[in-house]
Amino acid sequence: MEDRTHQDGDIVIGGGAPTQLGDLNLLRTFLAVYRSGSFTAAAPLLGLSQPTVTAQIRALEQQTGRALFSRLPRGAEPTHLAHDLAGHIAGPLDALASLGGRNTVLTGRTAPVHLAGPAELLCARALPALAPLVAEGVRLRITMGLTDPLLEALRAGHHDLVISTRRPGGRTLTSLPLADEDYVLVASPSWARRVGERLAADGPCAAVRDVPLITYAEDLPIARRYWRNVFGKRLTAEAAVTVPDLRGAVSAVAAGAGYSVLPRYLCQDELSSGGLVPLHEPEEPSLNTLFLVQRPGADANPDVARVRERLQHAARTW
Repeated sequence: MEDRTHQDGDIVIGGGAPTQLGDLNLLRTFLAVYRSGSFTAAAPLLGLSQPTVTAQIRALEQQTGRALFSRLPRGAEPTHLAHDLAGHIAGPLDALASLGGRNTVLTGRTAPVHLAGPAELLCARALPALAPLVAEGVRLRITMGLTDPLLEALRAGHHDLVISTRRPGGRTLTSLPLADEDYVLVASPSWARRVGERLAADGPCAAVRDVPLITYAEDLPIARRYWRNVFGKRLTAEAAVTVPDLRGAVSAVAAGAGYSVLPRYLCQDELSSGGLVPLHEPEEPSLNTLFLVQRPGADANPDVARVRERLQHAARTW
């Protein structure tokens, strides 16, 4: 596909009609739809109604003479032309956005960096790592929650960075491996003593069969993955306690409520002190890779890059 630039500043992509770079409103709307993945998600980012967004995309498609998006039941899929157009305009539009009131040039200070991720990881790892940047004047706005809703909010422009427990799909989000979480099967010393003989004779799967399971959510996401990766088996237990914060699970298990599968970093103090006992130490640890995901265009705020780089550096020791 051949791209040509006219002398008057227009861009011709794939042989279509010229797209006038002076029509910034249409291009901003296009880029918002391209990055958010839907007309509906782009509308609040732009302060426009969804019909207005649709009308502006249609106007831009008339200028290019080609379709920019395939309309889907849940979103809009960019065409090859849209990918080409985004590649041409994203940098210049982001540079313009950095002069629009969110930057140090006009306001003397950068906008807050909106960082989201699991509550436990943010509190135990990310916020301590970012403390020096805060002392230097970086402002943070923290959101805690589950990965899927946070990634949807990132696509809609509500966050700059998300620490994700999985690599996001699609082409619009940039993600980098951040760290590997090591998970451990643990119980209190009292439960470890009670199941000790069965643990030695039959292994951990049978030993914990009658022990209450403390978990993050009803569908047992962490424990199921551990059973699958470590034992090659399907976990059939039901949760005795669900607590949507793994720090609560650490507390409950240490107090003798039952057993759980927990990130080692989160319960390392209890393991070191003997407050928690590992029931199994596999030859190959059960790991889950964390990803740092960035919203397209977020680098218009230079503090986003500072936060990203600080997290990447700190994560080497997590």
